Amino acid sequence: MEKESIIDFNVCSAKKEKLIEEIFQDYVNKKQSIIFSINPEIIINNYKNTIYKEKLNAEKYQIPDGIGIVYASKINNGNIKERIAGIDFMYNIIEESIKYNAKIFLYGAKEGIIENAKEQLQSKYKDVNIVGVCNGYIDEENAIQQINKTNPDILFIGIGSPKQENFIFKNKDKLKNVRIIMPVGGSFDVVSNTLKRAPNWMIKINLEWLYRLIKQPKRIFRQIKLIKFVIYVLLDKIKTKRRR
Repeated sequence: MEKESIIDFNVCSAKKEKLIEEIFQDYVNKKQSIIFSINPEIIINNYKNTIYKEKLNAEKYQIPDGIGIVYASKINNGNIKERIAGIDFMYNIIEESIKYNAKIFLYGAKEGIIENAKEQLQSKYKDVNIVGVCNGYIDEENAIQQINKTNPDILFIGIGSPKQENFIFKNKDKLKNVRIIMPVGGSFDVVSNTLKRAPNWMIKINLEWLYRLIKQPKRIFRQIKLIKFVIYVLLDKIKTKRRR
């Protein structure tokens, strides 16, 4: 799997279709795939956390979830050409899973919202096989028990970052029968129609972040991290040139 390093974080440079193909080849071969979404906020929040970074980098799949990652690749003359939004990639996995009648479990969000997310997905994908859900506010051991009880093939976890990534680091060996694990942040709020996503035209021109900012002005403090991210990318490029 071809990757690039963005401030020491691995990011896959393959196109979305190639990633889906590889993931389901691994699925057929009964290999566990953990798919992490990499965006500027995750990098800035965790670039000093060596253990967190190493565990993310150790997995096979890290998708470029953020237009900032695409721009960082361009600055470094890389090959990442498109942003792969986590929620869209989740939909892609669900759509492909139908061919295999794969069993899906949804873990995260508030009680009621996660059930609505299940209903919306069942409405969107008539043959989807969702075998269970649990909200993100139950204790960790209870969640693991509920997940393993249904013996799912695919697990989507939406309990926020870095909690969801740390849950995976700690418990992936307890979920050995789960072949695909993906943290999805607040995607269940969108799937359940609790939170409205940006219009398609804004998504296509990479302005989804602006829509979120308009709807949730408090996100301005999170967007400021993007400026910090750009500075770090430029400094990293200077350091790389000096090494050469």
